[in-house]
Amino acid sequence: MNEKRKKGGKSELTGTAIAIGVLLAVIFGGANAYLGLRVGMTVSASIPAAVVSMGIIRVVLRRDSVLENNMVQTIGSAGESVAAGAIFTLPALFMWASETGSEPPSFFEIALIALIGGVIGVLFMIPLRSALIVKEHKTLPYPEGKACAEVLMAGEEGGAKAGTVFGGLGLSALYKLIADGFRLFPSEVDFSWKKYKGAGIGMDVLPALLGVGYICGPKVTSYLMAGGTLAWFVLMPLIVLFGGNMILYPADISVGQLFLEQGTWGIWRTYIRYIGAGAVAAGGIISLLKTFPLIIRTFGEAVRMYGKREKEGEQNEDLPMAVVFGGILVVVILMWVIPVIPVTLPGALLIVVFGFFFATVSSRMVGLVGSSNNPVSGMAIATLLFSTMLLKFFGKTGMAGMTAAITIGSVICIIAALAGDTSQDLKTGFLVGATPKKQQIGEMFGILAAALATGGVLYLLNAAWGYGSAELPAPQATLMKMVVEGVMEGNLPWTLVFCGVFLAIIVEILQIPVLPFAVGLYLPVHLSTPMMAGGLIRWYCERKKRDTGRGILYASGLIAGEGLIGILLAVLAIIPAGGGSVADTIDLSGTITLGNWGALLVFALFSVTLWRVTAGKKKEQK
Repeated sequence: MNEKRKKGGKSELTGTAIAIGVLLAVIFGGANAYLGLRVGMTVSASIPAAVVSMGIIRVVLRRDSVLENNMVQTIGSAGESVAAGAIFTLPALFMWASETGSEPPSFFEIALIALIGGVIGVLFMIPLRSALIVKEHKTLPYPEGKACAEVLMAGEEGGAKAGTVFGGLGLSALYKLIADGFRLFPSEVDFSWKKYKGAGIGMDVLPALLGVGYICGPKVTSYLMAGGTLAWFVLMPLIVLFGGNMILYPADISVGQLFLEQGTWGIWRTYIRYIGAGAVAAGGIISLLKTFPLIIRTFGEAVRMYGKREKEGEQNEDLPMAVVFGGILVVVILMWVIPVIPVTLPGALLIVVFGFFFATVSSRMVGLVGSSNNPVSGMAIATLLFSTMLLKFFGKTGMAGMTAAITIGSVICIIAALAGDTSQDLKTGFLVGATPKKQQIGEMFGILAAALATGGVLYLLNAAWGYGSAELPAPQATLMKMVVEGVMEGNLPWTLVFCGVFLAIIVEILQIPVLPFAVGLYLPVHLSTPMMAGGLIRWYCERKKRDTGRGILYASGLIAGEGLIGILLAVLAIIPAGGGSVADTIDLSGTITLGNWGALLVFALFSVTLWRVTAGKKKEQK
């Protein structure tokens, strides 16, 4: 490790690194916030942050420091994790405010919730670093962390990899502008069959989803597609076939009438989402139970190794334990005394206990499957079920109780997301010879910037379209809202929820990864289809032994480009112009449109470019 460090220079926590890292934290946080609110999934920004860092520091500034590049990506990647934890939960508060006519959470409230969760997530990873990153170096690969290290150490390639990312970013941004800005063709196509009532297939023809599928790979995308297939080709047709004139709870009209008026989407919204919620909750609980012995062992190892770690060299230097425990104590007091987080002292302590539990689970799981597949939403649902029932038991009901439950769930969700991201960053630092203490300080800069930016992004997107709309369905936050309301008001359709629970149990018995399957069951099949296309391209290229690393960089660009233009369109949608908004004035759908087949053709062209980027070069044999 020391040899790598000498090769890359010793500059690390510099002003340049902090400035660029903070900028990337805001940019990637905003992009991932849009992506998560649109499709219910976020993707790790560690790799694109590392590549952009290489391009700026090496090519533009002509500075040669691997450690400085590593610090930029450490700070920059924190932004997407803060955004991921926030957008899975906090939009529920905006939706309640819209329904009741009350005031939505303030910028200060959102920023403080995000900051508290982020700080706790980093602090919890400090005592776990030695056990997870060092001792289990060969057991836990941390795929994004290892990939970032390879990018940062590839000095001889200069800005070539950055060029691959920017190529994907530019094309995806242009597509998004044409599709959702000028609206020359729809970004979603849908097909159904008259004789196979209730079944349907479709696709959100978005490059970002293609990129997500490529990064996740064929296995994860196949599990997602399997869940979607079960929902849209088995459960929904059965509900329509056997429902008939029956009024199935929670609908207030018959199944037949619901299908006649709203089609397959009505069946999905009314029934499948509850089944999917049960499956996701059960999947999260099953995952926790399976990893519980590892959690206990990991904590014991962390305590032992922290006390015995070698003092030789900066690479073994963490922030002192006094800072860790002092920081956690300060955060507990803040949660207790500040009314933004409506919990008592026992509630604040409960957040810390649950937070450490989920931080450990998150850190270990991203070490095995990567940050993009981190089941943060499953952990959040499990937390919401427990905390809502506990609040209701102690008499805190109504909107106050539901707001408290979502706030608690949001803090823990951000803790889990940051713990997973921090562990990936520390793995990269371990491989390139960085100083853990300086990385941990760098994470705090990224969290502070992202927390402040998250409030602005959430307000911007809500003002542009509103959460729960077709443009911003906010599927995860809608699910969290539905779970809290159902438990608190006692009207959760438990029959449908338990159907999902037992489906998850069956899948687990069959030894199929239950969480991606459950997420596919909950999300519309229109999201799983393009991701499956990306996964199939990855599968083909791996079989042909092509350089999938280049494909991952290009796919990261596809995701970033669409997310950034999504933020731009949100800005244009709230800027008035000519009786409407700027977004309305550039809408050309009334004059020219290429239709569904045009959209599919363009999506196919993007698939070809992704395949060509990967297939153009054989993987180097080591």
